[in-house]
Amino acid sequence: MTDRIGTTESGPSLTALVTGIVGDLQKLVRQEIQLARTEVKQEWEKTKTAAGAMAAGGALLSLGGVILCFALAYLLRRFTELPEWACFGIVGGCLVILGGLLLAIGRSKAGQVQVIPPQTAETMKENVQWMQNQT
Repeated sequence: MTDRIGTTESGPSLTALVTGIVGDLQKLVRQEIQLARTEVKQEWEKTKTAAGAMAAGGALLSLGGVILCFALAYLLRRFTELPEWACFGIVGGCLVILGGLLLAIGRSKAGQVQVIPPQTAETMKENVQWMQNQT
């Protein structure tokens, strides 16, 4: 005998079970989409940080190379007996090292960015396995 909520004396009906499974799958898919959005947002923040560090390193390298190279080279020339070309070489070399360090930091940060969110990928694999086991 069946009552109004789709159960029989032996338990829930097939329709009620299928409806419950479909509802659970819809909820699971919505949760996975929300998780993916959150992880993509986090990865975007990492990307912005890495790009900012690389841009700052490049800008400092360029600006420092133009302005400070002249000022420091002439200052070095004034207080040493080195030829002018050696003073410019010393100052330029120091700026190249500093700029290279900043670019390396930015590259390191960029290497931490993951295109596919790891937690979402793992839970999606688990969900696919679970669905395959259900059939």
